[in-house]
Amino acid sequence: MDFARLWLGLLLPVVAALDFRYHHQEGMEAFLKSVAQNYSSITHLHSIGKSTVGRELLLHLIDYLVASYGKDAEITHLINSTRIHIMPSMNPDGFEAVKKPDCYYSNGRENYNNYDLNRNFPDAFENNNVSKQPETLAVMKWLRSETFVLSANLHGGALVASYPFDNGVQATGTLLSRSLTPDDDVFQHLAYTYASRNPNMTKGDQCKNKRNFPNGITNGYSWYPLQGGMQDYNYIWAQCFEITLELSCCKYPREEKLPLFWNDNRASLIEYIRQVHLGVKGQVFDQSGNPLPNVIVEVQDRKHICPYRTNKLGEYYLLLLPGSYVINVTVPGHDTHLTKLTIPRKSQTLGALKKDFHLPFGGRLDSTLESDPSCPMVPLYKLRPNQSAATKPTLCVFFLTLLHIFFK
Repeated sequence: MDFARLWLGLLLPVVAALDFRYHHQEGMEAFLKSVAQNYSSITHLHSIGKSTVGRELLLHLIDYLVASYGKDAEITHLINSTRIHIMPSMNPDGFEAVKKPDCYYSNGRENYNNYDLNRNFPDAFENNNVSKQPETLAVMKWLRSETFVLSANLHGGALVASYPFDNGVQATGTLLSRSLTPDDDVFQHLAYTYASRNPNMTKGDQCKNKRNFPNGITNGYSWYPLQGGMQDYNYIWAQCFEITLELSCCKYPREEKLPLFWNDNRASLIEYIRQVHLGVKGQVFDQSGNPLPNVIVEVQDRKHICPYRTNKLGEYYLLLLPGSYVINVTVPGHDTHLTKLTIPRKSQTLGALKKDFHLPFGGRLDSTLESDPSCPMVPLYKLRPNQSAATKPTLCVFFLTLLHIFFK
């Protein structure tokens, strides 16, 4: 897994076109600094603290976005309406450790301390007692500092879009060899959105000696159970929908193949970013117009094991497919407010449905997401084993006509 020490926050115009070769830490930093310097009005570079193909695709995504800004109407609108955070490498030590590239084995999977960072996060299903690494702690802190809505992490070694959960219990469907979230329909849509635009991934059978994946997607647990993964952590504790993108059968392809990978994934990456505008968003206010933080805002029949809440500005974001829903708005210790709404189909335009809530309270609530006592970073499904997160699988998602990357 290739996450980053350096990441580029794009609210989102590079000096010269980025070449197709592997960029080590020094070259990557130089490129990111040049983007931040030459496009300072729409970019910002700062530091928070193994998929080689994924690393290069994200650098080329940055190059493509800034070079297209003001020239391509679709990209310009996307950048103007979306905050995009791109983290090319979370494990720079692992990348630099690869001295002899190998197609099927990568000795750069672990960090400097020999820990796999994609097994290093808190787990909601079982105790994960491994020592939390500096890179992991930096990402967890970063996730608490921003309101992320949608993300993806990029890997190599297979060709598939994998969606949560990676781990599970009986309540999430493990007896049926799967582990489903309350938002399974949305996750299948997100995975299919990416895979269907990648001409090889969508075939589902392009890697020799690998499992076939219908339509190029899979439930993570159904593929193989994984403890301490980042996509489960993001969904449960950071309120951020994340999928895992396996981008190449070979872990370290030859450099001359990098243009082919970019061509295969460009449309998928752009369309995936657009999906952050699914569903409904808004703010929750008191009767004086003050934003209310830490208010639970969820769909009535898809409660999360760690309830989704408003941020410090009273903002909420719910990724939902078109349809009718009952929204549950609850201030802890007070009565629940239920509101019916319909999310229309929007095939071309960007923009989630906007819905604000005004509650009959006269003062601000003294609470924050960070101090939320209901979501300790422990195996929540052991504390509440009878709460089922599994939903009925939906197939209609495949007929909709509708990196690490974080969007909000």
